[in-house]
Amino acid sequence: MRASCCPAPELRRRAGAVRESSKGGADLDRLLQIIQGLRAKTVDQGCTEAEAIAAAAKVAELLDRYGLSLSDVELRRQSCESVGIETRRRRSGPLDHTIGAIAAFFDCRCWSEKTEAETLRHVFFGLPGDVEAAQYLYELIEKTFETETSVFQNGNFYRKLHSSQRRQGTSSFQLGLSRGIMVKLDTLRREREAAMHRSSGRDLMVVKASVVDEELEKLGITLKSKAIGGKKYVLTDAYEAGQEAGERFEYRAGIGR
Repeated sequence: MRASCCPAPELRRRAGAVRESSKGGADLDRLLQIIQGLRAKTVDQGCTEAEAIAAAAKVAELLDRYGLSLSDVELRRQSCESVGIETRRRRSGPLDHTIGAIAAFFDCRCWSEKTEAETLRHVFFGLPGDVEAAQYLYELIEKTFETETSVFQNGNFYRKLHSSQRRQGTSSFQLGLSRGIMVKLDTLRREREAAMHRSSGRDLMVVKASVVDEELEKLGITLKSKAIGGKKYVLTDAYEAGQEAGERFEYRAGIGR
């Protein structure tokens, strides 16, 4: 996604001024503290793909519990926020393909923009807890790419590649990894929405989406879809190894540390 809008810092200032603080602010503060605490336990220590998704599922559970404790009116009184993820890279890569899935998992909108230094920046926009969670999940997936790529490069398949193929092998693995992660996040999101509707009868995601979209409209922001990257030629075995790494875990309700 790309948007015609002001830079992330200015957008954050403008967005925060649109809505008044909602009831339940103390609970929101506690929720944000929990997410920040989880970051210290996972991101700072590095994590596998399984640990990243388990952590994301736990945060989603906390967000849903908080959201269901508020009425629709109280949710609509919350101020949307934005956070900019500075990649410090000039070109997009496999990690960037996961941005849309991360945003959808936590009921945010997202887009990419160029900084003054011509580097790539991703922006998540949504309710405060959702934005904090999206940033957290991005950082988890970023660490996952480092962890899983290291495992791949120390494996037999990579070592058997000719030196001229190793760069393509790594790229193929990471493309598969991003695909696996996106599929898993989409599956979890659908299961989460169905379970919430069965237990509460509320379409919490629909309410959140309307709040975020109304605020984007007030800010004069229009999002346009744009594919990331062109056609990629991959080493099939490396791609499939990455995809398997992206899908290889059992659901756990907590963090395995």
